[in-house]
Amino acid sequence: MKSARTLRWSALTAVAAAALLGTSSSAVTASPQAQPRPAQQAVDGSSLPTAARAQAAPVPPACQEMIFKTKEKFPTTRYTVPDEPWNALLAAAGNLTQAEQAELTETACAAWNRWAAANGPTIATDLDNRYRNAAPPACNKFTVSTLGTIKKYAPAVPAATRRLEKVAKKVWAEAMTKLSTSAPDAACRTAYSAAKTGW
Repeated sequence: MKSARTLRWSALTAVAAAALLGTSSSAVTASPQAQPRPAQQAVDGSSLPTAARAQAAPVPPACQEMIFKTKEKFPTTRYTVPDEPWNALLAAAGNLTQAEQAELTETACAAWNRWAAANGPTIATDLDNRYRNAAPPACNKFTVSTLGTIKKYAPAVPAATRRLEKVAKKVWAEAMTKLSTSAPDAACRTAYSAAKTGW
């Protein structure tokens, strides 16, 4: 099954793109047994909180591509993002300051897009393999595979994207820190706590 969710981990930092650019006004906590959503899903601007839409600056074309076409660049087949961390990442992205949002520049996003297009299939395979081999529950599979892949590939991301990566790291740390105390499942709290220092 093809994945369809945007990883704003500049997501690859698509959290640079999965963590970085999705925002949802309400974070719905899913149980660890809940069906995980596909790993990448394009985010519609209408899902942004009203306040975020009102104060958000226009998104440069390359950044729109980074947000909405990440799924095409990282064609995972197994890797999934459970609802719980996805919603926490979206909420954390919604807390970005205007200065942090301003890091979404045409130059940075274009560099990210070129790099992701060239490396996406290899990274997707790595994500899938790590996800398959990580121990359950899904929350642990997600954190282990995401961080393992980011740590492996982040050093190769172009220098022009480093400020985006800094924002993605903030989003990741905020989301994982929150989940390390608020997740209803003890195993998931442990997984999120181990992941909150990021990469």
